[in-house]
Amino acid sequence: MLTLDKVFNAQTVLKNIIRETNVVRAYGIANDCELYLKPENLQITGSFKVRGSAYKIAMLSEEEKAKGVIACSAGNHAQGVALAATKNGIKSLICLPDTAPISKVEATKGFGAEVCLVEGCYDDAYEKALELRDSEGYTFVHPFDDENVIAGQGTIALEILGDLDNIDAIVVPIGGGGLISGIAYTAKQIRPTVKVYGVQVAGAPSMYNSVKGGEIECLSSVSTIADGIAVKQPGENTFHYVSEYVDEIALVTDDEVSEAILALIEKQKMIAEGAGATAVAAVMAGKFDLKGKRVVAVVSGGNIDVTSLSRVIDRGLLNSGRSSSLLIELIDKPGQLKEISRIIADCGGNVTGVHYEKGNTESVNGCFLRIEMETRDFSHVNLITKTLRDEGFKLV
Repeated sequence: MLTLDKVFNAQTVLKNIIRETNVVRAYGIANDCELYLKPENLQITGSFKVRGSAYKIAMLSEEEKAKGVIACSAGNHAQGVALAATKNGIKSLICLPDTAPISKVEATKGFGAEVCLVEGCYDDAYEKALELRDSEGYTFVHPFDDENVIAGQGTIALEILGDLDNIDAIVVPIGGGGLISGIAYTAKQIRPTVKVYGVQVAGAPSMYNSVKGGEIECLSSVSTIADGIAVKQPGENTFHYVSEYVDEIALVTDDEVSEAILALIEKQKMIAEGAGATAVAAVMAGKFDLKGKRVVAVVSGGNIDVTSLSRVIDRGLLNSGRSSSLLIELIDKPGQLKEISRIIADCGGNVTGVHYEKGNTESVNGCFLRIEMETRDFSHVNLITKTLRDEGFKLV
């Protein structure tokens, strides 16, 4: 059974393996509360996962260590197991879904593990890992539904409570539920008045649906940019702990996650992956009653592929009105582009792209002009479009 003594023991065991990540005050992200970030994206492997996997491996018998360990993961747990196993001189084999970012696959190999790519999602990799466990005699290191793993994740709560007094709430991402189980259990044992809020993405609401329905639910599919928490079914242990100790769970959209990633980059100079930004996304979107409260949002990981980060930034800019595109129907004659550029510049916008398109217009001499712009926000976009219309231009 999970106990507070086990969490404190994990803290002692992990001292030479993990990095203590001190909370940092966040400014300009959530104006109605006093927001702090727990930056587990700065962990040695770029994610909190190394805590739970390293404690689990440290608790293995000598016989189990001799046979090696196997795990499955979307990427972050894989790196944690690989690092912990290598530090203990143990062989590790990791099953990853073939959709895992290349950066995570290569990082897992870099920490000393063998990698087995499995077609499908996390749950498919899980089934393959169990198959190899039974046939080869490995010890399976579960990414979330194991009480030693949960105890390792609970060390995050010990650090948060040690760093800050008078915390009102801790906001935590949820995939399979290991992270929030450890944090919620530990926080409630030490300071029962602290609220613990969980966040899932709308494209993978397995724990949200399970808690709401009162029984474990398995989703038929998951779809989200937050690949680290794209889990079809929560664990039995984690479902129990979340049901008992977590005060509320909310859902965020991929667009809200993209905006949170962008805000963390701009305001905090901090890189978070999709899963890592979900707690911040929930705070920004006002999913919980946090007005005037002292809040810690756990940034659970920062292992985002560079190409994915580029797409997420573009999406975040679009959704916040920071970039926009206009399609204008014109009569094809000299001076039109000059006049449009003048109007946009006078309104404070910056033209970043111009595309001339012939099409089915009302006039034989008609054309379309697509203008891409950098703008401040949606009110700025509205000012530019209104000014263009007032000047007689037809926006499609």
